[in-house]
Amino acid sequence: MANTSQPLRQTALLASGVALLGLLTACGTESGTSSGTPRPSEAARTAVADSGGGTPTSGGSAPAVGAAPTDTAGSASASARTDGRCHTAELRADVGRVDPGAGQRNFPVVLTNTSDRTCTVYGYPGAAFVDASGKQLGPDPECAPGSPGTVTLTPGESAWAGLSFSSPQISGARTATPAALLVTPPDEREPLKVTWTAGEVPVGGNASSVSVTALDAGTGP
Repeated sequence: MANTSQPLRQTALLASGVALLGLLTACGTESGTSSGTPRPSEAARTAVADSGGGTPTSGGSAPAVGAAPTDTAGSASASARTDGRCHTAELRADVGRVDPGAGQRNFPVVLTNTSDRTCTVYGYPGAAFVDASGKQLGPDPECAPGSPGTVTLTPGESAWAGLSFSSPQISGARTATPAALLVTPPDEREPLKVTWTAGEVPVGGNASSVSVTALDAGTGP
């Protein structure tokens, strides 16, 4: 009987670790909201996305956007297939080139619709720097003030959020060099992993906070 209970304990420990990582990747207050916006996504390396996708892949069998329905039933079907939020498995994440200025390091974090349907994103993405083992580096990002709006993404279109922090060389913050940035689309649980190649980031001490803006249409400012 003792042997059969061991897997259950291991499963419980794994679930706890996944939940903790999810909490660490959201910005906002303890209640998970900022300026009245929905709670940002929870990220977990081993979580299963609501959409059922394990890795970023193309979407299902939705018809090409722009196909003209021939009757009322067809119109309703097309509407159902081109509505609703974008799921993790339908998106690709990228980090754009640094835009330095006034002691700041600013990066556009871009989500691109790789599916064959139109979908929407709204609010703040989750973000977390992690080392090679997947452990988070530094504090949770803060939600920058703003007025989020719904961004509609047709296949191939992108939305971006600004990731900013004070230059460690100026602020004197303690630093680390991440292996990757985990980016979680709004209202999703599974993150997208982007290799981080931009060097050190602040992880503690003075001016160590990282901020994330709400998503906006396009690939950057």
